[in-house]
Amino acid sequence: MSELNGNMTGERIRHDPAPGEAGARAARGLARNPRLAVFGAIAVAAAAGWAYLAGMVAAMVPVMDMTELGPGMAFFNSFNIFDGLPPDMRAALAALCLPEGATTFGMPASTTYTLSDAGLVFLMWVMMALAMMLPSAAPMIARFAEHPHPMKSGTARAVPTLVLALGYLTLWVAYAVVATVAQGGLTAFRLMTPMMAPATLVLAGTTLVAAGIYQFTPAKLACLARCQRPVLFPLDQRYASLGEVYRLGLVQGMLCLGCCWALMTVMFAVGVMNVLWIAVLGLLMGIEKTVFRFWIPRAIGVFLIAWGLALLALSDAGRALLAG
Repeated sequence: MSELNGNMTGERIRHDPAPGEAGARAARGLARNPRLAVFGAIAVAAAAGWAYLAGMVAAMVPVMDMTELGPGMAFFNSFNIFDGLPPDMRAALAALCLPEGATTFGMPASTTYTLSDAGLVFLMWVMMALAMMLPSAAPMIARFAEHPHPMKSGTARAVPTLVLALGYLTLWVAYAVVATVAQGGLTAFRLMTPMMAPATLVLAGTTLVAAGIYQFTPAKLACLARCQRPVLFPLDQRYASLGEVYRLGLVQGMLCLGCCWALMTVMFAVGVMNVLWIAVLGLLMGIEKTVFRFWIPRAIGVFLIAWGLALLALSDAGRALLAG
């Protein structure tokens, strides 16, 4: 009987691992399936970006007329006091609820950006890059993680993969700096409203037309082809240092920037904080990169050009020009 009890105890010891051992086993499982680990980490990063943007919108809803954020955002007025009110009353209430110098979470306080305001706008663009651009790079990063390299063994496999992702994001952080400066300038000259939407149809229309034209350029199509098929690039090459991996991330980020910067700039035409169009544009860029059909970017270009020309025709300058 004592021998039987000893055997049962031994079985329990073998089949009930300690928490630390269970964690190590999970880590080994992720090491055996790096694609799952990469997609999981990118999903967490993208979710953080979306959570920040959602927090900005949630802070605006109680005190702002959401129609000023751009097309489609009027839906959110059903959650505040602006629902069903005429435009002049909405404008008066917006000025009363959020006068110059006041702010909400993540929003600049005035039309003349201070260093703090610029920091908030920059952070917003970085979060947009996490939400919109990083998910589209997941297949490329996962492919790199799956390929064995001299540096990668055991848990160290994650380090070069993270460095690759940081190199990729470096280009989009640089884009965020440029976008912040551009937004600050446009706001200071009152071409954009304090709600980060275009103040004139001319700005919205010309931005859409320019983005649509870029969809047909050789630069766009060349960068898109290389984003669609990163196998054409040395992802399978053996890298001896993290510096080489970081440079590879920069190259991939530059190709992605060359492919998608114009579509990102469409946010200046539809409202920078228009979360509906953030989702739409992110989806379009993801489709461009995963569906190998070159008619897709051209169709997007035709739509943007037609939309932009329609807005220009509706502007005061366009009406005067059409009237002869």
